[in-house]
Amino acid sequence: MSKADIIAKLRQDLLSLQGLRPASDPLNVGLGLIESAFPNDTFPTGAMHEFLSDTAEDAAATYGFIAAILAPLMQLGGACVWIRKTNKIFPPALTAFGIRPDQVIFIDQSNDRPTLWAAEEALKCPGLAAVILEIQDISLIASRRLQLAVEQSRVTGFIIRYKPRSLHTIASVAQWRIQAYASVSHNGMPGLGFPRWQIELLRVRNGKPGKWLTEYMDGRLLPVVSEAAQIIPEQNVRRKIG
Repeated sequence: MSKADIIAKLRQDLLSLQGLRPASDPLNVGLGLIESAFPNDTFPTGAMHEFLSDTAEDAAATYGFIAAILAPLMQLGGACVWIRKTNKIFPPALTAFGIRPDQVIFIDQSNDRPTLWAAEEALKCPGLAAVILEIQDISLIASRRLQLAVEQSRVTGFIIRYKPRSLHTIASVAQWRIQAYASVSHNGMPGLGFPRWQIELLRVRNGKPGKWLTEYMDGRLLPVVSEAAQIIPEQNVRRKIG
């Protein structure tokens, strides 16, 4: 075995120990250029992803972005469990992202303790495609329990934190911030255009943080390139994470 082969094997072993196991058939979730920010140029499934939102508009954009990722995850079979505190999702709207509403099980909870319990139990079920947890704040210990669950079941987890009181680090493979961006109509047609989101990957384990302006069209994210919207490389991202 050559030196390069030994180094490659060690890198794969380290990723596995950190909860990033390479899939035998990597799933393309339609993120385009963003996928190059992750190890092996592949969106990490079977891991926890954290999303931060400060406004209602950005929370709505976050819902849309997660729905765009859910569609290819659910094509392989399995339902999604969505645990929420407020009823802000209009289920029929999920069809715009290729998701049948009957594939999503909504659990409404107003208290953090049963919410975390439901999320952990759902993440232990390998028959699910994904679990989404809406919660304002979560401790490192609680998030670690969720991470341990996904490492066994290989279910992909999403934590949406709306107006978090603390930005302390939690157990997640990536931390995102999705912001709404004005759409542009196409072909001179009146009305709204395709959804546009400014996607910021604040932190990613063994990857490269960055910022992108994208448009969701035909089941995939396309980069928006203009004078006011250029892809921002990693070295220009200077947001401090608490």
